Amino acid sequence: MADEFEIIPVIDLRHGAVVRARAGDRASYAPIVTPLAKGSAPGDVARGLLAAVPARILYVADLDAIIDGKPPDHASLRAIAAACPGVVLWVDAGFTDSAGLDAFLAEGSGLAEGSGRPVLGSESQADEALVRRYRERAVFSLDTRGDERLGPAALHAEADHWPRDVIVMTLGRVGVAAGPDLDRLAAVAAMRAGLRLYAAGGVRNWADVEALRRQGVAGALVASAIHDGSLRR
Repeated sequence: MADEFEIIPVIDLRHGAVVRARAGDRASYAPIVTPLAKGSAPGDVARGLLAAVPARILYVADLDAIIDGKPPDHASLRAIAAACPGVVLWVDAGFTDSAGLDAFLAEGSGLAEGSGRPVLGSESQADEALVRRYRERAVFSLDTRGDERLGPAALHAEADHWPRDVIVMTLGRVGVAAGPDLDRLAAVAAMRAGLRLYAAGGVRNWADVEALRRQGVAGALVASAIHDGSLRR
């Protein structure tokens, strides 16, 4: 069992605003409308999320970087960090090579030392090399959409490539209140002992959190259930 279950609020960035994610259909994501903030400014939404669910970690998906290959949105990351001092940002900015990852680790988008940790999504990788090289410093996201495994087959098949912290990202369940994919989480957990797994996609309420906790999952990435009020402390 996980010692302490982590609720990790999620921010999806697109064109400098926070957007509402749904079923991994990124082309349809629109600026978020939420009772937690006035507007969709990244810092305001981050502050609202943490007021609703106090957390140690925030996950930020930079969709301009992931989809279009643009540089990380440093301004938005700084705004989020300034709004949430002391919180660690897990940042997926579509990292595909050592140069971009080294630059982020060196500069951290101007974040305080230790407050920015890169996420390496399988969908962004050409092979397993980057994940293997940075396994001590990065979080790995094992990405799927329905039955489709996104990214190199080796990254899905060989758990020895992975760091200890692994996000099991089921994009088809994001924002649609489908419930977490417990079977997939169990299958991933069986691939290697000692992993810290984080469920992403489908978490609806505290009952889902308890089901994940009983299964030994370390935490869950959550957005819609916090904005909608079904998962707040």
